[in-house]
Amino acid sequence: MRENVLDVLMYLFETYIETQDETEIDHEDLRVDLTEAGFNSNEIEKAFDWLEKLNHSNSITDDLFDVSSNRVYSKIEMNRLSSSCRGFIEYLEQINILSFCQRELLIDRLLALNTSDIDIDQIKWIVLMILFSQPNQEKAYSRMEDLIFETNESVLH
Repeated sequence: MRENVLDVLMYLFETYIETQDETEIDHEDLRVDLTEAGFNSNEIEKAFDWLEKLNHSNSITDDLFDVSSNRVYSKIEMNRLSSSCRGFIEYLEQINILSFCQRELLIDRLLALNTSDIDIDQIKWIVLMILFSQPNQEKAYSRMEDLIFETNESVLH
């Protein structure tokens, strides 16, 4: 049985990404589908809560952030996000895949996973989910997909 909230989120993202423009999917049908896929009800509920908070966070704008400021990570953030993870987040910001606001949302959603072993691959998936959930982010989403697939292809060669 799968026991990870991120596994549930990734399953939902991969399975239902095509139905985004169609009628809203019934949560009860999703619960049944996820249970049949091997996820336990506790992790399913945590994933729904995680997605709900992601959707409510979309009202924050970059106007709230000073572009000339530097991000200082809290002790909790530093304990949960390795230096390579923090560096990757900064890299995504520098190449304009993430805005300041999206960076903060990413950090919030990563910490909300309640896992101690956050890695760069997980960050990539969460970035895709964030970009997908926000309007007018098609270009950044496409660039992030390219970055993921270029990285995966280079590992194969």
